[in-house]
Amino acid sequence: MAELILTTYDWVPEPPRGYVRDLRIRWALEEAGLPYRVESTPFRERGAAHLAQQPFAQVPWLRDGDLSIFESGAILHHLGTRSTVLMPTDPEGRSAVVEWLFAALNSVEMASLPWAIFVFSGFPEDTPERKFFETFLTARLDRMEPVLEGNEWLAGSFSVADIAMSDVLRLVDRFDRLAAHPACRAYIARATARPAFRKVHADQMAHFAAAD
Repeated sequence: MAELILTTYDWVPEPPRGYVRDLRIRWALEEAGLPYRVESTPFRERGAAHLAQQPFAQVPWLRDGDLSIFESGAILHHLGTRSTVLMPTDPEGRSAVVEWLFAALNSVEMASLPWAIFVFSGFPEDTPERKFFETFLTARLDRMEPVLEGNEWLAGSFSVADIAMSDVLRLVDRFDRLAAHPACRAYIARATARPAFRKVHADQMAHFAAAD
């Protein structure tokens, strides 16, 4: 089996710690029990070597033998194909995981990330732009609430889809935006109570703190 090497930044400022997306990959690797090691790329100096692996100069990327894969969703899907813990092999089960993985990134994060940037930047609540993203996010959360009221996990059992979706919603909850969506909040609590999440969250925090 090829060695799995996950690359993240060597350091980030304190606000994004615990939310950098290498956490999603660490989490999947731990859930699946796949051995891996973590390497670093400079946060402040993103040169040609970085761009050769990640054309947007972001993280993470994963090397699996001769493969180098960027984008957290693509990496999660790849790891799902390597472990039945992360994604079942039957066509119906696999399809359910894949569609919810894409939904987390294309439908929910599309609304949550711009909203979080506006909030984090201190953009006034009474501006048309902020109101638009508030409405957009609410619409997505309103759709997720009944799904999560009736299901412990998105595709029957815990999968890469839950890693992606719970991490997307976790950023929303960071700014206390889920008070009106208790099923979403309970879902995050279930996901983040898992031992693998607790380990990788602590690992990421320690990784960045070590470079201070």
